[in-house]
Amino acid sequence: MAEKRDYYEVLGLQKGASADDIKSAYRKAALKWHPDRWVDGTDAEKKTAEEKFKEASEAYSVLSDPQKKAQYDQFGFAGMGGQGGFDFSQGFGNLNDILNDLFGGGFGGFSGFSGFGGFGSGRSSQGQQRVYRGRDIRTRVKLTLEEIAKGCTKEVSIERNEPCPECGGRGAKNASDIQTCPQCGGSGQEQRVGRSFFGQTVTYTTCSRCGGEGRIVKSACRNCGGTGLVRKRVSVKVTIPAGVEDGMQLTVRGEGHGAKNGGVPGDLLVLIEELPDSNFKREGNNLFYTKILTLPDAILGTEVSIPCLDGSYRIKVEPGTQSGTVVRLRGKGLPSVSGYGSGTGDLYVKYLVWLPKKLSRSEKEALEQMRGSSSFNPDLSREDRALFAKMSENF
Repeated sequence: MAEKRDYYEVLGLQKGASADDIKSAYRKAALKWHPDRWVDGTDAEKKTAEEKFKEASEAYSVLSDPQKKAQYDQFGFAGMGGQGGFDFSQGFGNLNDILNDLFGGGFGGFSGFSGFGGFGSGRSSQGQQRVYRGRDIRTRVKLTLEEIAKGCTKEVSIERNEPCPECGGRGAKNASDIQTCPQCGGSGQEQRVGRSFFGQTVTYTTCSRCGGEGRIVKSACRNCGGTGLVRKRVSVKVTIPAGVEDGMQLTVRGEGHGAKNGGVPGDLLVLIEELPDSNFKREGNNLFYTKILTLPDAILGTEVSIPCLDGSYRIKVEPGTQSGTVVRLRGKGLPSVSGYGSGTGDLYVKYLVWLPKKLSRSEKEALEQMRGSSSFNPDLSREDRALFAKMSENF
């Protein structure tokens, strides 16, 4: 099964795109890939169009919903919990109806369109400066179970590229030192006209002088060498929601590397690393704890103290408790991330009865007197039978 592509990538958008940009990008994808437009195509083309349309529709259904978008932006696919996606069980629907429902009337059918120009947020080949995006930065934070239970704020130290303070990220100390590239006229592309068997051909390549930027720096800033960026170590505060799990990745928008020419900064991607806990084992939102009982306490019953994430709790141990008995403390586990999921988990306490290997003479004599008592012979007709049967199966 193919790996899912990032929803922003599917629609050709940058992270943090506005609602209008998302609508425009989906409109362009819907016009291009709706199966109605590929009825005369080959089987392979029809299949590709169907897959592309479904992919774009699923991306739009998430990114157009503010709540789903916020969850996806922070946790990616791990935070969706099965949400999103269009229902295609009744077919794809008429394209005009889909566009009218999503964007309002006024589309007037396919005949009014000539190709796909004019839709979406594409960049024209002339007169528009390229917008750069900074690279993402990956780091990790180590969290204790107590921090995960309550949520916390961590400060991480990272090195990143930031706009040069001397030139304001321009790469030149003075604005007058930045000039339109004379070779490409500011388009960032060079046009080459040639002839082939099919006639005259026109090809476009990245401008060899300005590297596609459409501008050149006559006198570079000495502080940054004309890049517009300088390296700097900074501290970033990261808010960790309660209930995160080991391996989960959080996204902090705009805290990655800066971009030259005043472009969009990248993101800070924070990988969660859960530290082992001396008391508890974790499975999802549930916690597991082992409590060792003495033989007299297991036989006679007692009260024991059980550590929980919000303090210690005393619970009653029933007389005759068998080794391997499990009791559940409801709601004493971990919360779901940001309220998504099945709610707060439980704490499961497993009792193990400790048997001494060495006894005094008097202790041995006391036990010898009890050996023949019927109370100490296994009675599998009691409710304990299910427990013994289960333990035998595990063995």
